Order: sequence, then C-alpha cells, then structure tokens
Amino acid sequence: MIDRRPSMIVRCTSAADVVHCLRFIHQHGLPFSIRGGGHNIAGNAVCEDGLMIDLSLMKDVHIDPERQHGSVEPGCTLADFDAAAQAYGLATPLGINSTTGVAGLTLGGGFGWLSRKYGMTIDNLLSMEVITADGQQLHASESENADLFWGLRGGGGNFGIVTRFEYQLHPVGPNVLCGLIVFPFDQAKAVITQFARFTETMPDELNVWMITRQAPPLPFLPEEVHGKEIVALAMCYAGDPAEGERHITPLREFGTAYGEHIGVQPYTDWQQAFDPLLTPGARNYWKTHNFSTLDEGPIDAIIEYASALPSSQCEIFIGTIGGQTRRALPDAMAYSNRDANYVLNVHARWETTAEDAHCIAWAREFFTRSQPFASSGAYVNFLTGDESDRVAFAYGASYERLAKLKKKFDPANIFRINQNIRPA
Repeated sequence: MIDRRPSMIVRCTSAADVVHCLRFIHQHGLPFSIRGGGHNIAGNAVCEDGLMIDLSLMKDVHIDPERQHGSVEPGCTLADFDAAAQAYGLATPLGINSTTGVAGLTLGGGFGWLSRKYGMTIDNLLSMEVITADGQQLHASESENADLFWGLRGGGGNFGIVTRFEYQLHPVGPNVLCGLIVFPFDQAKAVITQFARFTETMPDELNVWMITRQAPPLPFLPEEVHGKEIVALAMCYAGDPAEGERHITPLREFGTAYGEHIGVQPYTDWQQAFDPLLTPGARNYWKTHNFSTLDEGPIDAIIEYASALPSSQCEIFIGTIGGQTRRALPDAMAYSNRDANYVLNVHARWETTAEDAHCIAWAREFFTRSQPFASSGAYVNFLTGDESDRVAFAYGASYERLAKLKKKFDPANIFRINQNIRPA
C-alpha cells in the first residue's frame, strides 16, 4: 500500500553516520524519512524523492543483568531485544509481534503482555541518546534535557533521531503461562461481555486480549472450524504459572470452546506467536480507539462488524492495558492517555487492489459506529497515513506542550514525515 521511492537510502551503522545524513539534508534541502524496524502501518519509513535514513543495521543490544538495565540501538526488533534480555530471565514491556521495531514502538508509547504489571514501554525508559535537528548529540533523561525526554516518551519521531534507548528490565520467565481459548462466534455476546467484566478485576500479573476474526488453521482446532468466525481470548500470566492457572480458570467457563492451547512455554516463543498473522506483503488499513470501559454499545458494534468481515485476514482486537499503565500521572510524559483500560484496533488486511475500497470502507464504518463509546486520546502507533487530523486528539492535553517543545527542538519541522506535531 506504500508506494514511495526515495532518491537514496543511507544505511547507517553509527550515530556519526546519522549526523552526516542530517548535514547533507540541510545542505541540499531534502525531504527525508527514518526507518527503524519498518513495521509501522502509516509507511512513514519511506519518503518520496528524498533521503531515507535507514537505521536497520544498528542492532546492538547490551544487557546489564546486575542493574537490570538494557540498552538497544534503533534497528533492533522486539525479537532482538527479547532474546538478549531473556538470556538473563529479564524483559521489559514491549509489543506482541516480534518483527516490530523497538524504536518506533517506544517513541509512540508501547504496550504489550507485560504492561499491566510493569507499565507502558515508555514508563520503563531510563534514557536516550538523541540527535536533534541541528545535528547536536544529546543525552535525554529525567535529569538531563528533561523536557526533551518528556516529549520523546510518546511524541514519536518529532524531536530527533534516537540512536540508543536504555530501559529498566524486570524478572520475567523465561517460561510463562500463556495461550489461547477459542469460542464459536455465535457465543460472542456472552464471551466478550464476560471478558469485559473479568478484565476489570483481574490481577496485574494477568493480561487477556480479545480477538475476533476467521479461525486460522491452528493445530488444536478441528479442521471444520478453520475459516469460521471465532472469538479468541489470548492470555499471558507474568508470575508463577501455578498461581496463573488458578486465575485463568474462570475464562474457560465463558462459553463452550472449540478448543484451547494453554501451557507453560518460553516468553520469547509467546512474543512470536502472532507473527504468522502479520507476514510481509499484504495490504493493511487500521483504525483505533481507546476505551476506559467496555459496555454493551461497543460490544454490539464489534459483533455487528465482526459478522461481516470483508476478507479472511481482517480482525478486530482489544488489547487490555490498565493496571500499572494507569498509575503514571497524565502529564508525566507526552503519552497522556492514562484513563485507557483498552486499546481497540480494527485491523483490515487483504491481498489485492480490487479489495481496497471494500476493506477500507469496512474499517472506517466500524470506527465511526464505535466512536461514541470511546474515551479520550488514541494510540499514535496505530494511526494510518490519512489520519493527520487526529494527531492533536491523540495527544489530548499534552499537545500544546508538545507543539512548544517542537518549536524549541525542531522549529523548521524537518522531522515531519511522521504523525506530525507542528511547531507552536
């Protein structure tokens, strides 16, 4: 879906290379884009007729097991970081798809299976090495360039190019209780309603997400179920597996399941479990809402549109956050949506250009239908390339402060191929 052609691509291997790129850009007045993992739905890694600064070769990961700190370069994916940290039984909250770039995920906020216990990715960010629009190399933390550090924690790529991230790590696994329970779609109202109530009181160690789509050919499902509409509950318990088994028992009573696959497995394996649903090459269009509660209105909207999926790869999922993610103050960093307990993503995915109009219309219509029930803000990492009008809404109360910070660090708005914050 992204058909842009840079004039040149520079594959950086150091912060010095990035500085050289910015000097060249200033000298020639070029537009430019920044590629980390290249995973983002908006396609902002690629510019038209300009310079792509490709950071994907910068993949160094350093783990300090005694201090429980981890530092990574911006070309790392979740798979790179998870594998290095899990060698010491450590992890930090990241996303749920191992091909996601750590840099883009972090700069937009970041959340995943561990977020209810340990917070957003940015809640665990300790410092960053940043190259700003004027080519300066700055260290940003709570004690140094604190205003820049505030803006980078959720403000996306608007303030500079981060060449190293340092995170707080936590003891996790290396084996965790996790897996799926798959229910028939005709039980959707009961299952999703019980999911909504259950997630309001479950312990922070437990995370449960809801996905409704056509069943992929999972080996634990009968063959006749493959391709049928389903409701799946995906779960991960970041604690003692025996204790986790006690907490997940009620989930099995939400309906009569087609099947389940729950057990203790390496955390790194669970982080890759959904990779087969996000392989390269398909056409994608997403829409997103935050919710503080899931009541009958949004549940009915989910069921209505999930019963009319426009392709076999489309899905609607609800990522549950809450827990520790709500305990940071809304003004503590650029990401301010601390009232969100759920992030809904309408993931339209299909194969051919002939399906574009139908699949995009389905996603937009569901977005409009469910909007009255949504809470404030939006998750910028799920915004598509045509949603620049939602950026101010996504940041909410933080936006005015972000615009002033943008004027300080990037007054000419050279970092603009992103979910752009315009200088005040």
